[in-house]
Amino acid sequence: MVSASPLSEEIDSIKGMEEAGASAVVLYSLFEEQLRNERIELAKRLEQGTESFAESLTYFPEAEEFHLGPDEYLKHITRAKKAVGIPIIASLNASDTAGVWTQYARSIEDAGAAAIELNIYSIPTNPNQTAAEVERKYLEIVKAVKSKVSIPVAVKLSPFFTNFANMAMRLENAGADGLVLFNRFYQPDIDLEELEIKPNILLSTPMAMRLPLRWVAILYGKLRTSLAATSGMHRGTDVLKMLMAGADVTMLCSTLMRHGLRQIQLIEREMVSWMEEHEYESVKQLKGSLSQKNCGAPSEFERAQYMRAISNYTPV
Repeated sequence: MVSASPLSEEIDSIKGMEEAGASAVVLYSLFEEQLRNERIELAKRLEQGTESFAESLTYFPEAEEFHLGPDEYLKHITRAKKAVGIPIIASLNASDTAGVWTQYARSIEDAGAAAIELNIYSIPTNPNQTAAEVERKYLEIVKAVKSKVSIPVAVKLSPFFTNFANMAMRLENAGADGLVLFNRFYQPDIDLEELEIKPNILLSTPMAMRLPLRWVAILYGKLRTSLAATSGMHRGTDVLKMLMAGADVTMLCSTLMRHGLRQIQLIEREMVSWMEEHEYESVKQLKGSLSQKNCGAPSEFERAQYMRAISNYTPV
């Protein structure tokens, strides 16, 4: 399926994804800041002249920085649902606070979304904030969104937890219907000529799939919730590896940005060719076959893999 990206901003592009063989599409993200900013703008108009929100408004991105506003996003969901037969999944990009913006999840469901991908994108910078407090906020966000909707909610998150396996289990207990592994934090860069901090987006490479591969393989069979793998899948062999690790679904983005939507068909042909050559009759037959639960050397997904990799490396 297609990950959240600018590719889903146009209805014709979404139609092209369906024609190329995509099983579902995650729409471009709607940001928590947009929803909070809209409420502040409404309050500002109601209290015009009091300047009660003048200071707080400076903390939010300007509306023109976003591709789709909240109202337009809902219309986009409805239009996309009518245009194609595959599921349309909305993407809510949250920070670390469960606030009034979570009520918008119901509007997303009413607009026709088949599910919500809740992308929790937060980098804790307060040295006084404990790991337990960070994790509690994640769980509060998931519970808040789940309380508003009846459609499935998948949580897209980073791997940066002290015990990711425990956090995955707690997210499942909080109501997450799926986990999307993993969020890619886009790191800032410094422009030496302008002396400014600038965003810098680098598309993924196949090496990026190693991290989700490990954790999908570790979590397979330990959770009831679905596991979606994203980052670094560019070829049919990449997708096959992730399915063998135990993924229920794999997600594409960077390879489509580089090569176009026809890459979906190419990946599918590569998968079918490999499966026929190796006498696999279905995806179900290979799913989870090389997870930690089912592989002959489960320690390879832990410390033993590191030790063996180092000992086998020969420097030039």
